[in-house]
Amino acid sequence: MKKLLASLAISATVLSVHAQNWPDKSVTLVVPFPPGGSTDQVARAVSPKLMEKFKQTFVVDNRAGATGTIGATFVKRAPADGYTFLVTSLGPLVIVPHLIKGLQYDPLKDFDLITVAVASPNVLVVPTNSPHRSVADVIAFEKAHPGKMSFASAGNGSSDHLTAELFWQQTGTKGIHVPYKGGAPAQTDLMGGQVDASFQNINAVYQYIKAGKMRALAITSPKRSPLLPDVPTLAEAGVKNVEVASWQAIVAPKGLPPALRDKAQAAFVEALNDPAVKEPFTAIGFEMVANTPAQFAEFQKKEYARWKQVVETGKITID
Repeated sequence: MKKLLASLAISATVLSVHAQNWPDKSVTLVVPFPPGGSTDQVARAVSPKLMEKFKQTFVVDNRAGATGTIGATFVKRAPADGYTFLVTSLGPLVIVPHLIKGLQYDPLKDFDLITVAVASPNVLVVPTNSPHRSVADVIAFEKAHPGKMSFASAGNGSSDHLTAELFWQQTGTKGIHVPYKGGAPAQTDLMGGQVDASFQNINAVYQYIKAGKMRALAITSPKRSPLLPDVPTLAEAGVKNVEVASWQAIVAPKGLPPALRDKAQAAFVEALNDPAVKEPFTAIGFEMVANTPAQFAEFQKKEYARWKQVVETGKITID
């Protein structure tokens, strides 16, 4: 018994020293999507602040593919030593697990949750030359022409994809889902009139709306956005229960020593709340969340159950 207690005491001391010295080498922030998107922006915004704080390199590693699951699987298999983190959207953590069979990770069990970094609502947008000037116009068209109106998304299982599916479920309509390999090409084709509509993250399209290149019809937040005060919420437009936030979060491989996890969480939150990071993000519609691991866990469970219901109700597949 004495040997066991001594061994435990030594282990605790080693872990404590490890946490105190972390990081003493380069840290990798894995982004499971191509460069340029919202998730990549979050990783690249916090990494310089972390480098300033710790005098160590924080490298952003884009490991895109399979709707974010390649990067997530890579991090799940990495050592739980504080030198590999996943900076991800909600997709791999709460949506894609309901769409892909044989996933190589369990999002509820295989990661240590660090913090939800940011969140932003989606905006229903159409080309500026679209005949649709309101949500009522869209619903009326879809009811008169079922399965004719095309909705672009950043990819299968993305928040814009599932927001469209939820919109159809709540309005008793159906459109055509057109998945793209990222938000940028979807936005380009929307502005060019190749697709009819899309639910895009406000931060990704705010500049195009203000420039008159897209028309915003409604927003998926509970209240109107101060950035788009004239754009109604979907609830105000008559569509209930389609309040959706896209969000980005940071997780680590399961088994991170608690002291190290707490130190990393505090550092990420400090970086997110730095004015040089926070102000540019809030200026384009992000809400800085920067919550605790316990709050993140509760939030993830609710989001996981919600999107599971949407997927099952809509019999949605990504084959």
